[in-house]
Amino acid sequence: MRVAVAGGTGLVGRYVVEELVAAGREPVVLSRSRGVDLVSGEGGAGLDAALEGVDAVVDVSNVTTTSARKSVAFFDAVGRNLLDAGERAGVRHHVVLSIVGIDRVGLGYYRGKLRQEDVARGAPVPWSVLRATQFHEFAEQTLDRVPGPFAVVPRMRTQPIAAREVARQLVKLAAGPAQGMAPDLAGPRVEQLVDMVRRLLRARGERRLVVPVRMPGAVGAAMTGDGQLPVADAGAGAADVSGARGSETFDEWLARHVVRGGRSSGRPSVRGG
Repeated sequence: MRVAVAGGTGLVGRYVVEELVAAGREPVVLSRSRGVDLVSGEGGAGLDAALEGVDAVVDVSNVTTTSARKSVAFFDAVGRNLLDAGERAGVRHHVVLSIVGIDRVGLGYYRGKLRQEDVARGAPVPWSVLRATQFHEFAEQTLDRVPGPFAVVPRMRTQPIAAREVARQLVKLAAGPAQGMAPDLAGPRVEQLVDMVRRLLRARGERRLVVPVRMPGAVGAAMTGDGQLPVADAGAGAADVSGARGSETFDEWLARHVVRGGRSSGRPSVRGG
């Protein structure tokens, strides 16, 4: 089984490729560095040639922006290019990685992810969308966004998950029939982002003053409330075990990935918030 991975050189994409190899599948990496521009669909021989003989596509492509306009433009273009080429190539399953709560939290980046989901829904290729919560790496991304003695961190409740566990679920989805909207995927424990950043600083042996900031208006209310938690867990202090849940906690991730005086081994991926 050949599976194309759009954004296969990014954080989750690399894990998806590794999980495909471990499962005996043949990954096909789609990225600019591999000769394919996902936004234009061009580069090298283009998407049509890249998708020849591919059974499924896993779209974990990403853009670093907080602008709704840029986010929508990127995910609309990439989604349409992948699905149009996938239809021509006879791809049987298109799998999209999305984010829990994008329909409840009005961030600009999330508007692009909503457009990505809408594009998949309107295409003839059978599709599945997996919404996952923020990755454990998101705390590091937030901390490193603004260097200096102060760490400005938005107040936010989240249920973070290991990126590798998300990749593993994407590979399972790709191997099966299309599901439409798959169950939300989250980590095992609800966390406060501010607390996660403080623990990350301690693990890295860094001294910075953490300044919690509440986002204004409805966005801030959703972020400090249940807006970015899986629906089954909204209002809960711990995960509802009946849902799709990862097993690695944030503290376990810290112990495995963060070296005192250094950073984690993976480059953070934008997840919003």
